[in-house]
Amino acid sequence: MQKDDLIRIHHMLDAAKEIQSFSKGKSRDDLNSDRMLVLSLVKDIEIIGEAASKIASGLRKHFGDIPRQDIIATRNHLIHAYFDIDLNIVWDTVIKDIPPLIKGLEKIISSKE
Repeated sequence: MQKDDLIRIHHMLDAAKEIQSFSKGKSRDDLNSDRMLVLSLVKDIEIIGEAASKIASGLRKHFGDIPRQDIIATRNHLIHAYFDIDLNIVWDTVIKDIPPLIKGLEKIISSKE
């Protein structure tokens, strides 16, 4: 594994943990009234997708159940369709996708460090 790949995986993990921190104690309804929350969650999802897109092909096999292509596609949608962001999808990502992503990334890191 290239050193840069491990750094990118750490960036993904840091952003995912930040998402959990920002969303702790929040609900889907908070996205309607808290612009700063929306912007922070969206930015961290973008960071996760950007880092995932830069991972070398040799390491991609270690992603196993992590849906790397879906992560990248979500990032691309957020970047290019920023006036058409569906907050339900953002919240579903936060609640359903981030916890298993953290576990998967931690597993990769522990096997490579």
